[in-house]
Amino acid sequence: MSMSRTASPADVMKRTRVRYLILLLIFAITTFNYADRATLSVTGSAMRAEFGFDAIRMGYIFSAFSWAYVLSQIPAGWLLDRFGARRVYAASIFLWSLFTLLQSSIGLLGSAATAVTALFVLRFAMGAAEAPAFPANAKVVASWFPTQERGTASAIFNSAQYFAAVIFTPLMAWLTHAFGWHHVYIVMGVAGLLLALTWLSVMKNPADHPRVNKQELEYIEEGGGLVRGHQRAGGASRAKANGVGWPVVKQLLTNRMLLGVYLAQYCINVLTYFFLTWFPIYLVQARHMTILQAGFVASLPAICGFTGGVLGGVISDGLIRRGCSLTLARKAPIVGGMLLSSCIIGCNYVDTDWVVVALMSLAFFGKGIGALGWAVVADTSPKEAIGLSGSIFNMFGNVAGIVTPIVIGYLVAQSGSFNGALAFVGINALITVFSYLVIVKDIKRVELRA
Repeated sequence: MSMSRTASPADVMKRTRVRYLILLLIFAITTFNYADRATLSVTGSAMRAEFGFDAIRMGYIFSAFSWAYVLSQIPAGWLLDRFGARRVYAASIFLWSLFTLLQSSIGLLGSAATAVTALFVLRFAMGAAEAPAFPANAKVVASWFPTQERGTASAIFNSAQYFAAVIFTPLMAWLTHAFGWHHVYIVMGVAGLLLALTWLSVMKNPADHPRVNKQELEYIEEGGGLVRGHQRAGGASRAKANGVGWPVVKQLLTNRMLLGVYLAQYCINVLTYFFLTWFPIYLVQARHMTILQAGFVASLPAICGFTGGVLGGVISDGLIRRGCSLTLARKAPIVGGMLLSSCIIGCNYVDTDWVVVALMSLAFFGKGIGALGWAVVADTSPKEAIGLSGSIFNMFGNVAGIVTPIVIGYLVAQSGSFNGALAFVGINALITVFSYLVIVKDIKRVELRA
């Protein structure tokens, strides 16, 4: 047992808590990350009316972000392992905010066809720019948090996706309603540019941060935190990290445990991308709400998702502190949460709006509890390739961002209803359960072969 866990109360009191400030910062950045992705789901109905998109074309525009996001994951992971999270993340935030800002101007391009093309291109560019964000979060958490706090820390930054919906979906719906859809992109873009400057001024590795005292540094390091980031152990190790490449990718892609985790993340993200893309449109078209009503109603499942997200991390870390194995502590909330998520299929069998919203809220509460994939990445990634491992995980997960909006677009276009779409989402929740129970065996850190 490490000294830090048996430290006297006086030692604990002397320990600084800079890691919580860093967690608050990545939570804020991730909130904006998801809000910028969701701009189109909120402004989509108004833009469809202005430019005349059909459901299938809308599905492809929604998917543009994820094509680039997926294709850019491995290069983003390599950049993170090569240059560290501070510089790469700053560039990422700046660029995605710039591309968000530029989306406000597509109405100036004349024809509807040109506007659709420009929107696709800008969403694609934004996807490439956001690629390093979540692997950077995992890298920061692996550096700043000991193992017994990592589940909660990962759950908190991951739950920012719901917080974004709680705060920004109503705000963006109001901006669209009051001022027009252009203003959503202007406000979000400018705020993101300011956030990039904030990140550069606050972020450093724990070992280099002037506000971290010796007690906090020892506590993080003794608990398994990689306090020097990508410069962890001097020249030889750093050279090895910088040389991470295709042989390492091959080792990660042939590991049964990791493949099970990757498949599960894809299935979990089917729920995420339904929520980020089609859910507000479902409320407007299938449930006949106004854009303003849909914006506020969409925040209710998001509040439940956020609550479940934080609770999942707290439960998981609590199980570790009670002496449960890492495998049980991570799997129990994931399996239980995703079983709960499958209740989304029940929306097909009820007519009352409040029951639909209640079932959606329960489904997203379950998804929140089960969304511990990033904690599993921090637990399992090889120490030399945390950025790359997180990127491969994120790449598999976000293939769902390509598949989900297009599949739902076709299902809605062909049937004229969302019934098939909700069944598709619920079945993916059940595949997640299968993946963690059958494919993933023990959860443990991967050791790279020479």
